[in-house]
Amino acid sequence: MDVSIEPSWKAHLKSEFDKPYFQQLTQFVKQEYQNHTCYPKGKDIFAAFDHCPFQETKVVIIGQDPYHGPNQANGLCFSVKDGIPHPPSLVNIFKEIKVDMEKPYPQSGNLERWADQGVLLLNATLTVRAHNAGSHQNKGWEQFTDAVIKTVSNELEGVIFLLWGGFAKKKSNLIDKTKHHILTSGHPSPLSANRGLWFGNQHFSKTNSLLSKMGRTSIDW
Repeated sequence: MDVSIEPSWKAHLKSEFDKPYFQQLTQFVKQEYQNHTCYPKGKDIFAAFDHCPFQETKVVIIGQDPYHGPNQANGLCFSVKDGIPHPPSLVNIFKEIKVDMEKPYPQSGNLERWADQGVLLLNATLTVRAHNAGSHQNKGWEQFTDAVIKTVSNELEGVIFLLWGGFAKKKSNLIDKTKHHILTSGHPSPLSANRGLWFGNQHFSKTNSLLSKMGRTSIDW
């Protein structure tokens, strides 16, 4: 089966695309997109990879599910298209960056600008039915994205993984901690942030400090 994904990722993930679970997942996703409104648009399903070639991956941020409202999801976790109001978690991410990095709050919630600098913005599930959160979970996407995390861990070095919230923290067992850096905190959602588990984590300045120590270019957050 031909998967439209950035060539360097395609080369590293080829064995996944050939597995029976991925064939079944593909059939499921095709039927869902034919019979229901689903997000993101088909061409954006693998956008996180398309903006961040394999060898250029410096930072990995793990989300759970795409946004399920109209015109929100663009294939990158936590990101929305230009001109779309910022969802609550993204608002809190930008508030932390404003304090941590002393940067103005951005107008656009489109995080393609991060991805283009080597930040892989990976949702565990890459598609969703409109207005039905979690509707495409447990269909095979998680197996695929776990394989992505393992591949990054096994074949790259010095990647910084930002694991926000309980779901993302569980992915730490897929990561070789002797080769990579893991920063954890509460989730940026209001529920977690308002309990003091998000604000002040300084993950953005800490990431840049780690990159600098490794002789790599910092991220312009």
